[in-house]
Amino acid sequence: MKHVLILPLILLLTLSGLQAQTKWSTEKANDWYKKQGWVRGSNFQPSTAINQLEMFQAATFDPQTIDKELGWAEGLGLNAMRVYLHHMAWTIDKAGFKNRLGQYLQIANKHGIKTILVFFDDCWNDEYHPGKQPAPKPGIHNSGWVRDPAP
Repeated sequence: MKHVLILPLILLLTLSGLQAQTKWSTEKANDWYKKQGWVRGSNFQPSTAINQLEMFQAATFDPQTIDKELGWAEGLGLNAMRVYLHHMAWTIDKAGFKNRLGQYLQIANKHGIKTILVFFDDCWNDEYHPGKQPAPKPGIHNSGWVRDPAP
């Protein structure tokens, strides 16, 4: 039920912010776009996390692996990563989650990598919980990934 109420609030806040801004001219938009360069990236999940909860929980957040693996991505010429978030990581530790997300963004920035944050994902496992996450199931793609929100 909470999720049903959150979406209209997000839309209202987004639309309110858009109305307050002046529309860019075509020239200004094209100039901005030219400065962005070609986007080359992928989804990112550190090898030490089975899902988006494990990536951002205090006990399992692994900035050393994130730094190493984003360094590899930089070395391959990637400049953008899509990172999934789960509301449970926020629910159980708001301040810590914001801090860890900030650490991730600092590491990504150090490697010249922009981040696209994904707030909802309706794929894979319906059940989730904070704390220790399940071990990977060999041979099953995304075996530990969890939906957000669950049905």
